Amino acid sequence: MILNTPQQINAYRLRVLRQGLKAEMHGMRLTSKGKTCYAILKGMGYKGIRQQVFDLLTIDSENAMAEACNS
Repeated sequence: MILNTPQQINAYRLRVLRQGLKAEMHGMRLTSKGKTCYAILKGMGYKGIRQQVFDLLTIDSENAMAEACNS
């Protein structure tokens, strides 16, 4: 699958951030020098503790992927 529209790229980014946040909740990080996925998501406007952000992101990433596949 080739991701070449802005909607598809955004949907993939949300999926990667979701997986990174899931890893962070278990004590791991995607990178050692960059921002955490949680910090990136907070900058994008998500609010709450990690579990709340994860739950919201799960819903948002599913909706974004469905929209990207339909367009």
